[in-house]
Amino acid sequence: MIDTHNIHGTALVLDGIGVLLRGPSGAGKSLLALELIDEWETRGKAAKLVSDDRVDLVVGGKTLTLRAPKSIEGLAELRGRGIVSRPFVAEAPLHLVIDLVETLERMLEEDALSTELFGVTVPRAPVPRNGVIDARHQLLLVREAIRAVGSPRAKTRQKTT
Repeated sequence: MIDTHNIHGTALVLDGIGVLLRGPSGAGKSLLALELIDEWETRGKAAKLVSDDRVDLVVGGKTLTLRAPKSIEGLAELRGRGIVSRPFVAEAPLHLVIDLVETLERMLEEDALSTELFGVTVPRAPVPRNGVIDARHQLLLVREAIRAVGSPRAKTRQKTT
């Protein structure tokens, strides 16, 4: 059975890795997504928006798929400018959840590195929101989380959960 849930968040694909950014309004999800897309493109890697602000999350067995609601495909809010358009994909598999949080933890516990969404366990990285740390630090934390998802150790851990 396939279920679809419309959730608050921003989704993008960075070099084949589907990423969901979660956090309260004003935490900097849209800005971080736009910065990540720009950084990946600057490095010659593929980067596309899936959806900003609202994301359709499709549950199919043990997989989750990110989808853009038709009315906001390719659109993102850039505070201080308004709605901007970016190249997008209509859907992508979810590989990683980035939660924008209020504090910077020096060392993370293992249980902080995964989350459950609609019965499916997904790798997770808590990243302090905009204003707690600077954008460069956020980008480094996201890059490390993506490396961990793509590493053989992470793939082995995903198969056993």
